[in-house]
Amino acid sequence: MTGYGRYEVKNSKMSLTVEIRTVNNRFLDLSFKCPRSFIPLQDGMRSAINKHVIRGKADVFVNYTKLSGSSNALTIDNELASSYVQVAKTLKKSFPSLKNDFTVTSLMKTADVLSFTEEEVSVEEISAELLSAVENACINLNEMRTFEGEKLKCDLLVRVQTIEDTVLKIKERAPLVAKEYQARLLERVQTLMQNEPVDQSRLLQEVAVFADKSNIDEELTRLTSHIAQFRNICEEQGEVGKKLDFLIQEFNREANTVCSKSNDIAVTDNALKLKCEIEKIREQIQNIE
Repeated sequence: MTGYGRYEVKNSKMSLTVEIRTVNNRFLDLSFKCPRSFIPLQDGMRSAINKHVIRGKADVFVNYTKLSGSSNALTIDNELASSYVQVAKTLKKSFPSLKNDFTVTSLMKTADVLSFTEEEVSVEEISAELLSAVENACINLNEMRTFEGEKLKCDLLVRVQTIEDTVLKIKERAPLVAKEYQARLLERVQTLMQNEPVDQSRLLQEVAVFADKSNIDEELTRLTSHIAQFRNICEEQGEVGKKLDFLIQEFNREANTVCSKSNDIAVTDNALKLKCEIEKIREQIQNIE
C-alpha cells in the first residue's frame, strides 16, 4: 500500500532525517539509501520496519549531518603534487616556446591532489537515535496508509455489494431456466411429431436431466456465504490481505462453475459481470496487508 512517513531528529550535535516511501507490492522489499557509515545498522532498521510494514516496496532514505565537533578536513597528497610539479618543469624544458601557466591554483584542481576526509560516524553513538527515528517514521507512514486503507475498504465493499446484487439476479432467473427449456423442448417435439402424441414421461425425464446438469443452487449458496465472510474480514483489525486473497479465489471458482453450467444467456451475462467485479477486487486486494 502506498504511503510516506518522515521523522527528524535535531539537536546541537546533529541533524538526522529518516524518510520511508512505500508502493504496492505482494511482498516486503526494502531498499536503503543512506551514508556508508550506516550500513552496519541496516539490519536493525530492517527489523524495526518489519514490525510495522508487512507488504510493499519500501525505499528508506537516511540523511545525517554533524553540526558540531566535526573534524572533516582537506588532505594533500604531497608526493602526487610533487610529481605533477616535476612533470610541468620537464615539459617546460622540452617545449620552451610554450607559456608555463601551471600555478598553485592549477595544482589544487589537479585530480587526487586534494581529497576531502569526512569523519566516520560512530555506530554506537547514532544507533539509538536512528532506530527511534525509523520507528517514528513508520508510525507516520502507517497513519497515511491507514487513511488510504479506509478508502480502499469502501471501494471493496461497494464492489461486493455489486456482486451480491448480481447473485440475486441469477437466483431470480435460475428457477425459470428449466421451465423455459421444457417449453422449448415440447414445442420442438410437437413440431417434429406433428399430430403424434408426445410421451410426457420421456419429456419430463429429459427436462430433469437438463435441470440437474444446469443446477447452480450450491454455487449461489456458497457465493452468498463468501460475501458475508468478505464483509466480516473487512471489519477485522490486523493482517487481512492473505485472507481476502484466498477468499476471492473461491469467489472466482464459483463464478466459473456458474458460467460452465449455465445454459441461459441471462445467467451467463450476469456470471460474466461477477467475474469482472471479482477480478477488480482481486487486483485491489494485492495492495492490502
